[in-house]
Amino acid sequence: MFEPKYIITHNLLENIKRINNLVSELNDNRFPNVVLLELERTAREVSTYASTSIEGNPLPLTEVKKILKSKPQYVRDSEKEVLNYNQALQDLNEQLEKDKVKISRDLILKIQKQVINGLLPASDTGKLRQQPIQVNDPRTGHPVFLPPDIADVKPMMEDLISFVNDKRDKIDPLILAGIFHKQMVLIHPFMDGNGRTTRLATKVLLAQMNLNTFNLFSFENYYNKNVTKYFQSVGEFGNYYELKDNIDFSSWLEYFTEGIIDELLRVQKSLPQVGVSPQTQLQDHHLKILGFIRENGFIADKDYSKLTDRAKATRTSDLQRLMDMRLIERKGKGPSTYYVLSEK
Repeated sequence: MFEPKYIITHNLLENIKRINNLVSELNDNRFPNVVLLELERTAREVSTYASTSIEGNPLPLTEVKKILKSKPQYVRDSEKEVLNYNQALQDLNEQLEKDKVKISRDLILKIQKQVINGLLPASDTGKLRQQPIQVNDPRTGHPVFLPPDIADVKPMMEDLISFVNDKRDKIDPLILAGIFHKQMVLIHPFMDGNGRTTRLATKVLLAQMNLNTFNLFSFENYYNKNVTKYFQSVGEFGNYYELKDNIDFSSWLEYFTEGIIDELLRVQKSLPQVGVSPQTQLQDHHLKILGFIRENGFIADKDYSKLTDRAKATRTSDLQRLMDMRLIERKGKGPSTYYVLSEK
């Protein structure tokens, strides 16, 4: 049975207290949906860029943003990595909004299948590895870590998942998420996509801490600032079997929680700027639409035409923008089309 070795150091305890305070402060803020949607979009862009960059993807953030906006049909592998990760992140966010997601083998396999879709043979997609692998230093290409043997991958993953689910009400979710993150990296259960899958699955565990701003921050961003330090902290050097009895999670947990603090502070600092940005600011005509719906329950184009002198094409664009922001929903078809406030 998996029993991680760690101690709750003074630094770790202080980090946990600070994170809880930052989370409370962020959750106490009340921002319009349009502001939160802009924050969510930005967080997805940063997470996608950072997590793929950690694994060696060369695309800069500006290019990642363009790809996520245009979603080209024909792409290179580097672009596909970006689109895959963003889609997996978006699906996971939506699932977490609907219900409580529990870490499971099926969930982890599904995440890996998404992030690696079209980049590996089918035999290595959504399945635990069936071949031995080694972890190389990205700078030199030399092997630095030998993960567990094939025969031990499945039972070790089952042990880790059982540990997480058994301890979810007994261990602080920050510690639990950190332990899961490092141990899964050490198991290295897949032929590829281990890091990306681990970071996405870790997000599920972080969501347990009542972090209403969960989908608004990107803890991957902290790791990408110093990839070498991240690899040194989350990984080990040598043969797993020679190291396993002496692996201590304590220093990693300090680093892991420091990264969350760093990112929460970034989000906190960005909130005032986001709140007044052109992308998130509603104009008078948008407010008229929302006000009419709140008063009457719905609005049709003929109703909107009486509230403004804007041309029909412009009115359609106004309504579409509010739908893109998920503030309203379209009902009916053709001449019977009308709009109501979104339930999301």
